[in-house]
Amino acid sequence: MNTVTHSVAALARALTVALILPICVVFPAAQASEPAVHPIDIPVVEAPTFHRDILPIMGKAGCNAGSCHAKAEGQNGFALSVFSYDPFADFKEIVHDARGRRIFPAAPAQSLLILKATREIPHEGGKRFEPGSPVHQTIVRWIEQGMPYEAENEAALEGIHVSPPDAQYTRNATRQLKVEAQFADGTKRDVTALSEFVSQTEAAASVTHNGLVTAGNAAGEAMIIVRYLDQVDVARINIPPDSTLPKERYTGLPVNTEIDRYAYERHQTLGLLPSATCSDSEFIRRASLDAIGRLPDADLVRKFLADKSPDKRNKLIDQLLTDDVAWADYWATKYNDLLRPNTQRVGIKPVMLIDHWVRQQLRDNVPWDQFVRSLLTAEGSSHESGPIALMRDKREPEDFAEFASRIFLGIRIDCAKCHHHPSEQWSQDDYYSMAAFFSSLKRKGQGISPPISGEKEVWWFAPGGTVKHPVSEAVMTPKAPGGPEYPEIPSDTDPRSVLVDWMTAKENPYFAKATVNRIWGELFGRGIVHPVDDFRASNPASNQPLLDWLAADFAKNGYDLKKLVRTIMQSNIYQLSSLPNDTNLVDTANFSRSYRRRLPAEVLDDAVSSLIGDKPKFQGMPAGSPAMHTWNNLLGSDFLDAFGRPDSSAECPCERDRSSSVVQALHLMNSRDLHKRMASDKSVPALLAKPAKEGEVVDPAKIIEDIYLAAYARPPIKDELDIAKAHFAQKDLKPADAARDLLWSLINSAEFVFNH
Repeated sequence: MNTVTHSVAALARALTVALILPICVVFPAAQASEPAVHPIDIPVVEAPTFHRDILPIMGKAGCNAGSCHAKAEGQNGFALSVFSYDPFADFKEIVHDARGRRIFPAAPAQSLLILKATREIPHEGGKRFEPGSPVHQTIVRWIEQGMPYEAENEAALEGIHVSPPDAQYTRNATRQLKVEAQFADGTKRDVTALSEFVSQTEAAASVTHNGLVTAGNAAGEAMIIVRYLDQVDVARINIPPDSTLPKERYTGLPVNTEIDRYAYERHQTLGLLPSATCSDSEFIRRASLDAIGRLPDADLVRKFLADKSPDKRNKLIDQLLTDDVAWADYWATKYNDLLRPNTQRVGIKPVMLIDHWVRQQLRDNVPWDQFVRSLLTAEGSSHESGPIALMRDKREPEDFAEFASRIFLGIRIDCAKCHHHPSEQWSQDDYYSMAAFFSSLKRKGQGISPPISGEKEVWWFAPGGTVKHPVSEAVMTPKAPGGPEYPEIPSDTDPRSVLVDWMTAKENPYFAKATVNRIWGELFGRGIVHPVDDFRASNPASNQPLLDWLAADFAKNGYDLKKLVRTIMQSNIYQLSSLPNDTNLVDTANFSRSYRRRLPAEVLDDAVSSLIGDKPKFQGMPAGSPAMHTWNNLLGSDFLDAFGRPDSSAECPCERDRSSSVVQALHLMNSRDLHKRMASDKSVPALLAKPAKEGEVVDPAKIIEDIYLAAYARPPIKDELDIAKAHFAQKDLKPADAARDLLWSLINSAEFVFNH
């Protein structure tokens, strides 16, 4: 280094220290809690650009993490975008902010950007890379060459691919992951050293800063999330058990539908042996609760248990699904959880109309693609058209975009409103491009005016609406996540119809999968993708081939919800026992046994009412209305609230809380309303104990059996029968009171409260 250069460097260091240190927090030279320095093993780049080379280095070094300079307020006056979702803003912040104080072109190595990261001057974030390292040299060369944002005709990044994407590991084995970036010009680049790696299950598999995976010491699965700039991929780690079961153990298993084949293939890979097929009693209770939300009555149970025909289960499924009213009421409670707005926000009449509309669509078994089209392209008055309640609630294009993407595509783009999705590829561009489909809507009439919102509002399509990007202010072209762009939609065409055309096409990668996954989640208590509305690369399906087959079959059958439910319920996988065996005791995601689920609030309320025989009174509804007919959460019910009825004043609950609580147990045991209804002379236990003729004695065994069949869909076992008979035989205890005691004890049992 010559004398002049030496002098410039010395002056630069002196000025940097003099001007910058007064506004920085000074820390000791080393602290035990300081972040570790991980070497970034890259070659020196001869002609680096910011977007292709410097931005990945800063991401790898953690500079744009939410705990560092990507905080909402930045860090010590230096703010970067989360996960580099706005690279040009980051470029301006580094190169031009505060008169360019972070860059010193005259002596690049003395730039604040480098001195802080190498901790040659105090830096709260600690040392991020070593002086003289390839990273250090690359940044210096970038500054020397004029800090270019990107090169002329620089190809855009299209995606990344991690290899191996899905591999089996022996216990404690290690393997290096490789990440390759693919660009628009067809070129590829090894970006392993600049990618970030995170294990979702550290106990199953850990991963180093540079992508070296170490399998755990027990059988299981793990997902390694890999991020490079705004792209995400996933490596799936499978650690099979020490010994898998012989193939012969699976060849004899019942195969009722293709579902079983796909499930057994997965089970064999994981060393899981499915539980035995459930008993007829378990099946009739489970199927009735899952298909129409009702307990089977005692007479139906008797006939079913006595039937010896080999196809009686399929006949029962068909019988349940032909009850259009019961089917519609039950499944409407599920879909209205997602669609129903708050009456105090949009008004009573619109909420009642959308509730009635959903029930009628389900009674008519309208194909799901038509259901969604009617909902998303609705026009009209909020006092005449049910779907307008949804428009009235999701008033802004962004709100409707979030809703449609999550409910009908299974994609959560919410966080992309402000920054790049933390574990997926969706960006602000994707968010506001989706919103552009809903920009050409006009409305007239009274808007939202809580708590009344009583007047009508009319909505219609009118061309000319736009959505602008909040950062660049560019007018966004309509584009769904993962879908094509529509730069030139004719002015007389509603963009919403274009969106629905793409969504409901049989080749759509999300629509059918999101629907079958949601239905599967309702029937099994867990989706193949879980949560059911969170499809992303970093949350893969537990059985992708099964999900693909279900979606293709659903589309082939005209998006018929009943056919979908029938196909699933006919499978042996659906009909497995909830009792585990030695191989599947800890399985909670691969459906090798039935998972026990607490009954939903309305189903449980109606089940209790069917056994007691006296229904509760809901305000504003006809006497005797079942809980399944309640159409908003303001219809007061301590029972429904205790058992997880969702609050429509909150944002879309999407999934109910199925957990149990002390409040629920205490309510079933001590509710004054339940005790009052049970004590009625018109209650079911009182009527069961009442002789048909005066002077006739009712057989306690018959009462006991009727109650067990109604509550559990099975007769009592010998011990249960003996205990119940002894109770009936107590001196001075009336048969009706003994029947009430027995029923009360069954209602307060897990066997009753859970579907199993």
